[in-house]
Amino acid sequence: MRMLARAFAAVVTVGAVVVPFATAEAPSAVAAPTWAPAATAPIHPGVQTITDGAQCTANFIFFDASNVYIGQAAHCSGTGGATETNGCDSGSLPIGTPVEVGGASQPGVMVYNSWLTMQAAGETNPDACAFNDLALVQLNPADVGKVNPSIPFWGGPTGIDTNGTVQGDSVYSYGNSSLRGGVTQLSPKQGVSLGDDGNGWSHNVYTATPGIPGDSGSAFLNATGQALGVLSTVQIAPLAGSNGVGDVNLELNYLHSHTSNAAQLALGTEPFNPNAVLNLLGQLGL
Repeated sequence: MRMLARAFAAVVTVGAVVVPFATAEAPSAVAAPTWAPAATAPIHPGVQTITDGAQCTANFIFFDASNVYIGQAAHCSGTGGATETNGCDSGSLPIGTPVEVGGASQPGVMVYNSWLTMQAAGETNPDACAFNDLALVQLNPADVGKVNPSIPFWGGPTGIDTNGTVQGDSVYSYGNSSLRGGVTQLSPKQGVSLGDDGNGWSHNVYTATPGIPGDSGSAFLNATGQALGVLSTVQIAPLAGSNGVGDVNLELNYLHSHTSNAAQLALGTEPFNPNAVLNLLGQLGL
């Protein structure tokens, strides 16, 4: 259960100029596959993934003209300790590693890992090294018809967030740690952003029940249901129990500019409902 922990004091960068990497043209859009109904699809964001014994939570569904992928955090295949958070020098299992995916009949295969890609590219951008934390697991063709891309409980994603967050913005997530013992009522999370970090590469967020080991990699949505990012770290600053969420827009840009993979985010078939918690409480008479 490789949930990374990043413990640090406040850091002030003085006089630093960060030059972003060149961004390749976005891949041409292709038609999405026909998805299974959300109510019955066994494979979806929020299912558990297991990589060499490490349990994580899947984030989003991705697809291209030929394949369907499920996302997890790159660090879920890490081979070092929990404090090895720099993707530019931390060890990882190789591309081709099998990954067990909840609801699938066959293991998927890890076909992209941002850590390995940055190391192969000789990446030196410290923000990318610290926060680029995305892996794609290609699903077996036998399981593609069992997939729905909607985020459980909340619905969406409705698109991709490209503007980041500011302090106080609402965020939504769904974690599926095995440490909860199957108590799914604890999986939906609503919280607020504490602001962005790493020149937009990361979003510090706080939820009433913070992410725990096994929630690693889970999806975060912004206030309108757009895909915001991937749960990467547990932090003790700026607020104890807050989480670091890697920016999925920049992570996808990096994938497209450094590989030939044309994967794009799949939109949810279920409408985004930010009032889901209130509706549930109302149904319970609370």
